[in-house]
Amino acid sequence: MLDRNTSLSKKLLNWAITLGSLVLCVLAMYTRFPGMTLMGIAPNWLLIWLVAWSVNRPVFLSVMVGIALGMVQDGMTFADVRVAPTHVLGLAIAGGITSLLQKQRYVQEDFISIALIVFGMAVIVETMHAVQLTMMGAKMDNVWILQQRIALSSAILSSLWSPVIYFPLSRWWRSMDRQED
Repeated sequence: MLDRNTSLSKKLLNWAITLGSLVLCVLAMYTRFPGMTLMGIAPNWLLIWLVAWSVNRPVFLSVMVGIALGMVQDGMTFADVRVAPTHVLGLAIAGGITSLLQKQRYVQEDFISIALIVFGMAVIVETMHAVQLTMMGAKMDNVWILQQRIALSSAILSSLWSPVIYFPLSRWWRSMDRQED
């Protein structure tokens, strides 16, 4: 009985830390500290969290979490879907690709490879925004010129800040996995 209660409390603690880190990332989306922006663009904290989480998870689950995070970000950024693109597509693709990359063992699980994955996924997420804006009828030349600036700024900042999220969370999740074994 004691082992069962201990196991349950560890699972609850794991869920609390995981959800707490996600809430901190959601709140950080709108926090602008000096030196944290590049050309007015801030790191994509939800993308960083998604990559850190998806690295050792199944593809389907990673895509579903990407969709959920996209809905959270959409709910916090705009009110009318007909006017603005959705974050759901980009984050779902990023979650799925991240999970596939790790499953295929193309990358090792270290700071540099995580930063590179975050960089690539940030470019994919911003490109999905540009594609959606183009399909909505926005002027193509304006969209793609802005997309280059936004994608590069977001990718650089997000990849530089990714160890801040990835290191403590991956360490925590690994310790929880070791305790379960």
